[in-house]
Amino acid sequence: MKSKRIWFVLMLGLLGGGCTSVRPVTPNASPEAVALLQYLHSISGQHTLTGQHNFPNTHDTSTRQATAAWGKTPVVFGQDFGFAAPDDKDATTARPDIVAECERQYAQGSIIALCWHAVPPTADEPVTFQPRPGAATNRLASVQGHLTDEQWNELIVPGTELNNRWCAQVDVIAGYLKQLQAAHVPVLWRPYHEMNGDWFWWGGRRGERGTTVLYRQLFDLLVNYHHLNNLVWVWSVDRPSTPERQFVDYFPGRNYFDVAALDVYHSDFRQSYYRDLLKLAGGKPIALAEVGPPPTLDVLEKQPRWTWWMLWAGMIDTNPAVSEAMHTLVNNPRSLSRDDPEYRKGIAPTHVPAGRAPLP
Repeated sequence: MKSKRIWFVLMLGLLGGGCTSVRPVTPNASPEAVALLQYLHSISGQHTLTGQHNFPNTHDTSTRQATAAWGKTPVVFGQDFGFAAPDDKDATTARPDIVAECERQYAQGSIIALCWHAVPPTADEPVTFQPRPGAATNRLASVQGHLTDEQWNELIVPGTELNNRWCAQVDVIAGYLKQLQAAHVPVLWRPYHEMNGDWFWWGGRRGERGTTVLYRQLFDLLVNYHHLNNLVWVWSVDRPSTPERQFVDYFPGRNYFDVAALDVYHSDFRQSYYRDLLKLAGGKPIALAEVGPPPTLDVLEKQPRWTWWMLWAGMIDTNPAVSEAMHTLVNNPRSLSRDDPEYRKGIAPTHVPAGRAPLP
């Protein structure tokens, strides 16, 4: 066992670009999480990983479609814990299957990225994505929409009814994350994504009692209460398209994230967004957590520090011209897909601590 541990440390140094001092913000992070973060540091500025999100109730459908359209399998396997009724693509009942699929994808060499369109504490699962017409505005039962200021102020105070309801909902998700921890699967964990936007119930609140307070409380609950140590924390924002959406107003502090991520749709890859996020990241990796479409090679040439991009589910374009452009993108030396030898060599240390067999 001692010789195996020494070999693991040497592998991190040799394949992780000498990043052995890099550690996740989670105390006592799992060896797999440490190895994953060190790998992201090692490719920053040199390579960008391909990625594909999948709807909760569809297993790996979008990843398989991307593989067929692009000719290569995306590295990052994205999923969400869902919020909706059993017959919906975002069904909460899919969670056991999601965990099993994440374990399968990881064993094949994928990097797992999870987010959660969290249910507001004013409602029980399942809920809708947008508020139902005519629904009571003070009892939000959808992912989008707004809590009242009174509800929000109650939510962020420990021990209140809404805070207790929120804790119970987080406990459920923690249970599934613990299953992945037990399976030695590291997770790129992206909670309360697009927090600088005002469309989700958790977002758009600036100030000392705003969205970042809830983000920090979630960190404390998962890390210090549930003792989850397999998470690589991803702080996720949307484009700062208005004065109310500036990154700095939603910055939780560098002790609360390992990767800073941006969501970009409609090819709005402005250099100012890249520059400002890099500044706040302070040397930590940055990523494009959601895109539609992916960045072009020209964008990646000007913005080389993106460590991965992930196309959202259902957005794979099979138009011949688009497919040709995607073939060009994923086959460029800057891009790494799951079957590329350079990627499989670099990611191998994340599989060493659990005693897994070498990647097939």
